Amino acid sequence: MPLKDTVQQATGNESSKGRSHEDIELLFLEVGDKIQGLNEKSKTSGFPGQCQGNCMNGSHCKQFCENPFHGEIGFTCNNKRWQKSNETCTSLTVQTLFQETNGISIYEPSLSGSSRFSSDVLLSPSNEEFIESAVEGIQKKCPDDYACIINSVRSSEVTSGNIAFIVELLKNISTQLSSNINRRKMQSFSTMANHVLNRSAISNWAFIPERNTSSVLLKSVNSFAENLNISDEPENIVNEPFIQTKGFRINQNTQGKSFNFSMRVPSDEENVQGTVFIPWKELRKLPAASQAISIAFPTLGRILEEAHLQNESLSRQVNGLVLSVILPKRLKQVFLTFEKINKSHSAKAQCVGWHSDKRRWVEEACETTMDVMDKASCRCNYTNLLMSFSILMSPKTFPNKTLDYITCIGLSISILSLILCLIIEITVWSQVTVTEISYMRHVCIVNISMSLLIANIWFIVASFFDGAARSYGWCVTVTFFSHYFYLSLFFWMLIKALLILYGILIVFRRMMKSTMMAVAFSVGYGCPLVIAAITVSVTEPRKGYVRAQACWLNWDDSRALLAFVIPALTIVAVNLIVVFVVAVNTRRPSIGSSKSQDMVTIMRISKNVAILTPLLGLSWGFGIATLIDSSSLVFHIIFSLLNAFQGFFILLFGTILDQKTREALKVRMSSLKGTSRIEEHASR
Repeated sequence: MPLKDTVQQATGNESSKGRSHEDIELLFLEVGDKIQGLNEKSKTSGFPGQCQGNCMNGSHCKQFCENPFHGEIGFTCNNKRWQKSNETCTSLTVQTLFQETNGISIYEPSLSGSSRFSSDVLLSPSNEEFIESAVEGIQKKCPDDYACIINSVRSSEVTSGNIAFIVELLKNISTQLSSNINRRKMQSFSTMANHVLNRSAISNWAFIPERNTSSVLLKSVNSFAENLNISDEPENIVNEPFIQTKGFRINQNTQGKSFNFSMRVPSDEENVQGTVFIPWKELRKLPAASQAISIAFPTLGRILEEAHLQNESLSRQVNGLVLSVILPKRLKQVFLTFEKINKSHSAKAQCVGWHSDKRRWVEEACETTMDVMDKASCRCNYTNLLMSFSILMSPKTFPNKTLDYITCIGLSISILSLILCLIIEITVWSQVTVTEISYMRHVCIVNISMSLLIANIWFIVASFFDGAARSYGWCVTVTFFSHYFYLSLFFWMLIKALLILYGILIVFRRMMKSTMMAVAFSVGYGCPLVIAAITVSVTEPRKGYVRAQACWLNWDDSRALLAFVIPALTIVAVNLIVVFVVAVNTRRPSIGSSKSQDMVTIMRISKNVAILTPLLGLSWGFGIATLIDSSSLVFHIIFSLLNAFQGFFILLFGTILDQKTREALKVRMSSLKGTSRIEEHASR
């Protein structure tokens, strides 16, 4: 028989009326002894006090919460380590909510061995009757302002179990005590909501077993505010750190109204702004005087958990305040402005509304009317199901169209140029690879062209796998080969630079061709393979290898992108030093040289630098400027121009402008023409 039934049977409505307070206290002391004995039995026969045994991926374990909390902590084995997956530790019961009544809350061990609270039953010694629920206790103790439970809630630790308890309490209040809501009730209600929205509580929301708890909280706050009655004067109704509420009276003659909020978000030391504006065009629809209310949340965006569709497994990041609006039914449209939390160039905004039934951010609810680096403006449709709005870090990419055109045109020309470059190299190979240095020079050009050509092809392939509907396995494969061949490009550029340095500084001692080839191919393809393999093996098991919405190296979760950036920029720095050495050696000033000779020298230096810049990848140095959030669009355009057309520059400066290659090509073409003429004469 359940323990609660045992207590009720023992006390009985008829017999309990004649019992004294001392009898009831003795009765519950006996009940307490029984509970303690059952608890000891459940602890020994139930789950162990801590996770024991081997940790195998996918296995689960539970342990009891430490006193004074009751409930369980669940663990899941991941990568041979126990990680917390859920928690129900709570110290809040009806007893602790109404401590001043010295009530007794009953909890009993469940069949699974965990302690289960009978939190809706409270025996009050003052009138010796059961209080069926916390809502009934509020109605009896503090119906005017809910003040009797505020201290208990605010003093509770924000564990996952306590958060779930408080949210359920707020839900019951909003549904059962929603009549005659005044300023004092709204403040008390918001104080309890503020406690679970505190930035210190954010991390604990992830361990609440019921995944829709955050959505329930938002819906409870909105529905409670719908019944709030405000005075004729504009009011700052609630001014808590993590929830603010404002309201004012409106009518059809009101010339537009706006709510302005300024609140501090967890990831920023400065306040973030948010504005709600009701246009006069909408206010004219009002048949009579009414009221408008808006609520701002700085931390709610971090904990709102969407009910994802089957093909979506990635959360979308909120990048501003969450603003709720409560308007008369006739008003259907509202304008909002959000200051961005993340103000980087890549933080494009997507205006959205929270659908309370679907428990999802709905893009169709809003239109993005302005999106600049630090803020975004939205025009949103208001309904009973769409009352809360915000901006997301857009899951879609909205790059500048100029950069799009440059990339598409540049890549097409680059691929064609690289193919032509390889054809020319094959055609003149025997004529231009006479010496060891010239042989290695053309080996470098061929491998630079080949690496860039394959990397560009993988770049195009990657564009087809971007987005939520991509195949994760294919995306990992595409990212690996893109990473590998772009690294190969840089390492062959490094070999080209070292070869130039070798030709300038080392005159008498020469390395054998076979040795040079072995070193070149080991560095050109071996080093990139090692780096790419280590990167994928370290980051992929934790799902930190690829980006959320693009098939390229991750940055936010694992910093895998550094496996490309560090080698690339290091090689660019080395190659820049080589260009400087070439420029110094090219100058060779002579005593009494004329101005015309100086100009010739300057032109020669400029030509060498121009030729070496694409061959040694110096144009990638502009990538540093694009990594700075406040960098101008000009740097992005220059970077896109230089690198999208890099294949064309390699063809131009590495092949066409090389005198020996041109001469060999002319000889080859002449021989082909001569051969064709001979064949024509022979056919006659």
